[in-house]
Amino acid sequence: MPSSVEEDAISATEVLSGSFIAATGVRVYWNQDAPVCVNWGASELVRAVPLVELFTTGEQRARTSQGYVRSAAGERLRYVQHHDETDRTRIEQHDPITGITVVTEITRAGSDSAWRIVQLIRNDGPGPLELTAVVTACAGLGHGEQGIDELELVHGRSEWLAEGRWRTERLRELLPAVNLELHEQDARGRYACVSLGAWSSGEVLPTGVIVDTRTDEALAWQVESSAGWVWELTQGREGAHLALSGPTDAEHAFAHVLEAGEAFESVPAVIVTSQRGRDGAFAELTAARRSTMNWNRADRVLPLVYNDFMNTTMGDPSSERLLPLIEAAASVGAEVFCIDAGWFAARESGADWWSTVGVWREGLGRFEGGLRALIDVIHKAGMASGLWLEPEVVGVSSPAADLLPHDAFLQRGGRRVVEDRRYHLDFRHPAARAHLDETVDHLVRDYGISYLKLDYNINPGAGTDVGGGGAGDGLLGHARAYRDWLIGLRRRHPALLIENCSSGAMRMDYALLGVVHLQSTSDQQDFRLYPPIAASAPASIVPEQAGNWAYPSAKMTHEETSFALVTGLAGRLYLSGFLHELRPDQQSLVAEAVALHRRLRAHLVESTAFWPLGLPGWEDETIALGLRGPDGDIVAVWNRSADAAVIELAGVRGAVTDAFPQGVGVQRTANGSSVTLPPGPAARLLVFDRG
Repeated sequence: MPSSVEEDAISATEVLSGSFIAATGVRVYWNQDAPVCVNWGASELVRAVPLVELFTTGEQRARTSQGYVRSAAGERLRYVQHHDETDRTRIEQHDPITGITVVTEITRAGSDSAWRIVQLIRNDGPGPLELTAVVTACAGLGHGEQGIDELELVHGRSEWLAEGRWRTERLRELLPAVNLELHEQDARGRYACVSLGAWSSGEVLPTGVIVDTRTDEALAWQVESSAGWVWELTQGREGAHLALSGPTDAEHAFAHVLEAGEAFESVPAVIVTSQRGRDGAFAELTAARRSTMNWNRADRVLPLVYNDFMNTTMGDPSSERLLPLIEAAASVGAEVFCIDAGWFAARESGADWWSTVGVWREGLGRFEGGLRALIDVIHKAGMASGLWLEPEVVGVSSPAADLLPHDAFLQRGGRRVVEDRRYHLDFRHPAARAHLDETVDHLVRDYGISYLKLDYNINPGAGTDVGGGGAGDGLLGHARAYRDWLIGLRRRHPALLIENCSSGAMRMDYALLGVVHLQSTSDQQDFRLYPPIAASAPASIVPEQAGNWAYPSAKMTHEETSFALVTGLAGRLYLSGFLHELRPDQQSLVAEAVALHRRLRAHLVESTAFWPLGLPGWEDETIALGLRGPDGDIVAVWNRSADAAVIELAGVRGAVTDAFPQGVGVQRTANGSSVTLPPGPAARLLVFDRG
C-alpha cells in the first residue's frame, strides 16, 4: 500500500463535507467535524459507522466501554483525501493531535457485495507512538435500540476433534435490552470472540453472520490472522456495532512501537452482505475467499491424496507397513501418497520423536533401502509423493536446538518458550527460514517430493518479546514471516502442493489458507463423529480446500464403509486406512467413491454450500450438506440414529444423475426432494442436475 493517497484524489481542501458511492460499492460520508463513516452495501440491516478505531498506550476510548468503539484518536481523525478505482477505494484521514495518518484500503473481494479491508497506520508525528489495538473494520447493525430485537447471530466454537460447532442465537440474548434512551448513554458491555495464542481457530472461529429475521438480510465477516484476533458486538442507542480487530493489548499482550515516519499494517478482514440470509452470506464469503487464494491452473486439478496416518500407521511408518498401502492406494486411484509423521525418527524401541524433531532427515533403520527407495516405489505406482513436516517447531532434544542461534526462537524474558517439550522457531530470523528452505529444497531435489503436509501441534502462547513491543506483536511478526516463507516456497517450487494442518483445524484462517492448497478438517478418528465437522467445514473454508478424512476399515460393515466415504466425498476426499485389508465389497466401494470424486472435483471449485437441515449440531442424528454449482447440486446426507430416517432436502430439485453408493432412491416433494436412509450409521451422496 502506498504511504499516501495521491493520483486523481479528491482533497479535503476542496470539499469540507460530502458523500459518494465508491466504485467498490461502499457509501462513504465525511465532514469537518467527524471522522469518515462507511456503510457496507445497500442493505437496510447495515448502518454507517466510523471507518477507523485505534488505541494507543496514551489514549484509549473517548467514552468508557469494554468494547473497541469510540476510540479517542479515532474520533479525532478527519478526512484528507480519497482515491477510487474499479476494485479498490483508498481513504486517507489524519489526527492533528497525535500526528497519526490512516490510509484505509477497501478492495472488492469476489463480488459486488464483498470487501477486504486493511488499515495502514503511519506515525507522522514528531516522536514515537505505541499502538495497543487497531480495529480493521466496523459495521453498524440495526437502527435504534429496538432494531437489535430481530437480529440473530450465527457463530461457531471449535476444539480438537470437534471443529466447527456452529450455533444460532438471538442477539438480544447476548446484548440485553437496558433502555439506553432513558440513560442517554451507550452500553458498556460487549459480546466477543477472541483467539488464543497461535491457534486461530482452536476455541472459537474468526467468522460470523448477523441475520435480520424479518427481511433475511445478512452481514458476514472473517478476520484473517494466525496471531491473534477479536471480533465483538456492542450496542448503543443507534443499534448494534461490529468491530473486527487483530491482536490487542488486553487479549494478546500486543503493543507495537511506531517511530516517527514508520507505519503498521493491520490484519486484513472481510465483510460481505447478502439478501439471502445465512446461506447467501456464506456463499458471498466463499467467493471472497476464492478471490484471495493464490492458485494457478494446476492447483485447481485437486489431486486425490492418500495419507498413511489416520487410523493407520499413526506416526510409525516403515517399508513393511507402507508397501501394501502404496499398492492398495494406487489400485483405487489415489494420485498422491503422503507419508505422515515418524519418517524422520530412528526406529528404536521407545524412541521419542516428539521431542527430537527439527533436523528433518530420514530416520536410521526405518526404511529398507532408505526413504528414497520407498519413494521410488510410490512414483513407479503412478503417484506423486508427499511428506509430513512441522516446520515451526524444534524438539528440546533435537540437534537443531543447539545448531540454530538463540534469537531464532520465540522467547519471553530472554528464555526460549517451551511448550510440551518443544521450542518454537521465529520465522522473522533469517536462520530459521534458511534452515527450512534447505530442508524443503533437499526433499524436493533429492527425493522428488511434490506434496507437503505442514502440521502445527503446539500453541506457544502470547508470543515473543524479541524485537521490542509486546509479545503479541512478536507473534504477529512471526506469523506474517511464516506466510511470506510459504509464498517464497511456492515461487521456488511451483509444482509443490501444500496442506495446512494444525492438530486438525486448530489454525484454520485465510492468512494461511490464501497461500496453501488443502486444509485438514479434523483429527477425529471416530467415523461416527466426523459428519458434523465435514458438513460445517464449508462455512469456514472453500469446499475444494476441505480435506475430509475417509478411513475405511475391515471392521466396518458395508453401510459403515459407505458412511465413512460419504464424509470424505462431502468435500475434498482425503483417503487413509488399511485399504489392502478390506473385503472385496469394501474395496469396490472405495474405488466407486474415488471414481465419483474424480467426476465431481471440477464442481467443487465452483460450488457454494447450503444446509437443507440447517448447520449441524454436534449431536444431531440427521445431517445434510449441499454444494450448489452452476449445473446442479451435490448433497451429502447422514443418519446417525438407530432408526431409519426420511430426510427432507428443502430446495433441492431435479433428477439424480449420480449417487454413492449406487441405487439410492429419491422422492420428489412439494418443497424439494427426500431420501430414505436405513438405520444408522448410514449415509448417501446424491448429485442432482439443474431441474
